[in-house]
Amino acid sequence: MQMPEANRGRDWYTKLVSGLIFPLHEWFKGHTSLSTLHFLEKSQWWSTEKLSDFRILKLRGFLKRAGQRVPYYEQLFAEVGFDPEKLHSLDDLQRLPFLTKDIIRSHLEELKAEGRRNLARFNTGGSTGSPLIFFISKERVSHDVAAKWRATRWWGKDIGDPEIVVWGSPIELEAQDRVKTWRDRLLRTRLLSAFEMSPEKLDEYVSTIRRVKPQMLFGYPSAISLIARHAQAMGEAADNFGIEVAFVTAEQLYDHQREEIERIFGCRVANGYGGRDSGFIAHECPDGGMHISAEDVIVEIVDERGNVLPPGETGEIVVTHLATGDFPFIRYRTGDIAVLDDGACSCGRGLPLLKEIQGRTTDFVVAEDGTVMHALALIYAIRDVPGVQNFKIIQEDPKHIRVQLVTSPGFDPKNEDLIRNGIGKRVGAGVDIALETLRQIPPEASGKHRYVV
Repeated sequence: MQMPEANRGRDWYTKLVSGLIFPLHEWFKGHTSLSTLHFLEKSQWWSTEKLSDFRILKLRGFLKRAGQRVPYYEQLFAEVGFDPEKLHSLDDLQRLPFLTKDIIRSHLEELKAEGRRNLARFNTGGSTGSPLIFFISKERVSHDVAAKWRATRWWGKDIGDPEIVVWGSPIELEAQDRVKTWRDRLLRTRLLSAFEMSPEKLDEYVSTIRRVKPQMLFGYPSAISLIARHAQAMGEAADNFGIEVAFVTAEQLYDHQREEIERIFGCRVANGYGGRDSGFIAHECPDGGMHISAEDVIVEIVDERGNVLPPGETGEIVVTHLATGDFPFIRYRTGDIAVLDDGACSCGRGLPLLKEIQGRTTDFVVAEDGTVMHALALIYAIRDVPGVQNFKIIQEDPKHIRVQLVTSPGFDPKNEDLIRNGIGKRVGAGVDIALETLRQIPPEASGKHRYVV
């Protein structure tokens, strides 16, 4: 088995894990992650033209398979007169209607391919409402693992390097049986629960990170930045904990979170974007480019009427995932807001770029006069107020906003007026703003922390 390029110069145990133990683990599970990784590490350097030709060919085969084997798409293609064989460009996708969460809920069985094998039931965390149930095959899992693996190696890190994961998904947390615990030990990864963020738990987490000295952190930016701030409040010199890079995902990464993590832990932050339903869509490289996993993922940006927007314009992300043949995601509306970039990254990779990821369609608030504004407008009114350790803004209707606060012992009650005034200037003087102080703000059902609901 050929040793992956990124392993040269790594310690012997990392080489053993990434070159033998993890590939055997993936083979045993029936995954093709290693061969997919080797392909992705070559295709990332292809020219724009070669990558485009590959994607069109792969898309055509993917849609042909869906039209022949998936009852929902067999009927849909007949209704709209769509012939995959006549697809000659990615723009031809626009002839198909969108796939929405409501459609998946209504046609769950019809979206399963005939002859499918080893489909696993998954669901989203439900942080924006009721969870979405869907199915994923080993093909999708293999490609997701390979995409994440490739991005990890961009930063000189590999599977087997010591890692701490700060996560809150019940799927992961409930699965920590004896076998998986030993597996994690072999892979040198350790899980900390994002569900438990009390001051006592944060003391424990800081102590664990100091003792383990992981080269990588992986998890929610809100949770990792909270741990960083707690370490600073404890007087810890956290920049000598051994952390080299923090891989953050599953939430919007705000500038202040990146700054806090990098400054306190003395490491780089690598942003990742995707979802359990839509897959790993994009990863940040050390040169700052947010590269789309274009070999498997086609991204469109659409406006409120569903019209496809050019690069540089803000709209909703629509995803077609080409490794979902047994339960296809074709023009799937993610509910996330972003901007495509038509430029090139200085790293030299030919993968297309996301310019901005602005959060979910639900990460917006409505002012008294009906103006819709991004959640950052209110976040910035609170995060720099002295003594505020954590917060959550809940807009129940345009006339009422509730703010949950976790404050330090020295918090000046007069600062509550700063918060009310700061929010009031943005949403209108007639909006009622209620503050409540808590010892801890509970996470969402998914384990994520949402600053604005």
